[in-house]
Amino acid sequence: MLPSDTRSLRESLRKAPHCESRFLAGRATSIALADLVRGSGLRDPLSMFSGHSVLVATRDQLASALTLIELDGVVRRLTLCPPDLPHEYLPSVIANAGIDAIMCDGDRTEYGNLGVRVYFMCTNAIRPTIDCQLDRFPTEWILLTSGTSGSPKMVSHSLASLTAAINTSKISERPAVWGTFYDVRRYGGLQVLFRAILAGGSFVLSSVGESLSQYLDRLSEQRATHILGTPSHWRRALMSPSARKIRPEYVRLSGEIADQAILDSLRASYPHARVCHAFASTEAGVAFEVTDGLQGFPATIVGGSTGDVALKIEDDSLRVRSPRTAKGYVGQEALVLANAAGFVDTGDIVERRGDRYYFLGRRGGIINVGGLKVHPEEVEAVINRHPAVRMSSVHSRRNPITGSIVVADVVLKVEPDTSSAPVPTAKLKEEILQVCRDVLAQHKVPAAIRFVADLDVGATGKLTRYA
Repeated sequence: MLPSDTRSLRESLRKAPHCESRFLAGRATSIALADLVRGSGLRDPLSMFSGHSVLVATRDQLASALTLIELDGVVRRLTLCPPDLPHEYLPSVIANAGIDAIMCDGDRTEYGNLGVRVYFMCTNAIRPTIDCQLDRFPTEWILLTSGTSGSPKMVSHSLASLTAAINTSKISERPAVWGTFYDVRRYGGLQVLFRAILAGGSFVLSSVGESLSQYLDRLSEQRATHILGTPSHWRRALMSPSARKIRPEYVRLSGEIADQAILDSLRASYPHARVCHAFASTEAGVAFEVTDGLQGFPATIVGGSTGDVALKIEDDSLRVRSPRTAKGYVGQEALVLANAAGFVDTGDIVERRGDRYYFLGRRGGIINVGGLKVHPEEVEAVINRHPAVRMSSVHSRRNPITGSIVVADVVLKVEPDTSSAPVPTAKLKEEILQVCRDVLAQHKVPAAIRFVADLDVGATGKLTRYA
């Protein structure tokens, strides 16, 4: 939890333990946190940004992290621009967030016709500075939601709500080295940055143009101990030979449904690591973490309060109330983020089986097969159980009789150092279909299976789903 006397990220660094040995590392540059406390990477004086509303449009993740640390507590509002945001949406983001300055690290002309001042960050060379007396602000953080169509929703957080799930009471004598497949300009990536700063660790960030294998190699070289990503991130990582080089002590999944297949694969690949999955969203914040190695979550945490978080199920949807929840939407104030009792409807549909709840999928992602509902994620979880399957993507195909049918694209495991012959395609298809028939209702069983080399994963780390 953020200490009550800490008003900004920079202040927290000044008080952080092990500061001299900690760092933020990109592909080409590593910045010692102690140097960042004593200096600045901004080309312009901090006083130029005091009280402003800044859009952080830096493309390099290290530059983004440095910008956020430098400007928090100085500017009135920080709006994080993810790298996949279409340029056509920038005017509405600027207008709704009241942006009066843009921080970039590339071609300034890209933002030259938007009617706001453009600054350049970051030199990645920290220069000593003399502390100046500035008006300090409790900076408002604006995050763009993922998975929306059209102009994205913008969600307002405070530093307190973004860091409320972080426990700083147990700081190890040996600082953690954090890594993540998330983008630091998204909620998941921010959580890793805050944990590194507040809980006494270092952070190895991925870089523009860096392949997954190259990033895994760097995580190995830096001896990363704590690595986070979506289930799709991890499935793709395990397909790389470089995944065998890392030796994490802590593996965490969130952002998508963590099925039993990926949890078991990670436990087998990293037997000495603590493998867990968490539920979090940009609006609701971090709700809970599951550490028992099983998919779903215990029913006992629903209906009461677990610490400062309360959960309930209504209309089969998970609802969350906590101090980690965003304050509301920016520029779309008519949209209701939470109900009168403070619960956020996550839109994630769950089903209780015995003493456990299981995620079925998103409310808006249902396939309609002759009037019967199919959650793609539920079918994928079953397909992924087959020992030859690495990952799958279920979607619909138009059908003149039922309106839609269920079809699946499947990526097979390519086990390293194996000389065994591949299973014949026809036999393998039948095996996968039989796994589905054994578990699923007939209308949920795929009508067709196609084997593919890879699946499309978006910039958020989530499997790309097509209507």
